[in-house]
Amino acid sequence: MTKNMTVRLPDELAADAEALARVEGKSVNETIKDALSAAIDQRRRDPKFRQRVRQIIEEDRVLLERLAK
Repeated sequence: MTKNMTVRLPDELAADAEALARVEGKSVNETIKDALSAAIDQRRRDPKFRQRVRQIIEEDRVLLERLAK
């Protein structure tokens, strides 16, 4: 399953993405998906990011339990 999204990029970043895609022989869509996937993988390996995720999960758990009363 896929989801369509609109992303607004500054002109220079869009031009860089288009140039990168052309050099790599990929579509701009594939180039952006690859870059986003790499950024997510990098963050998942970051202990500070993982701690922040756990904190948000706990905050949400508390809020949802309060709402469920």
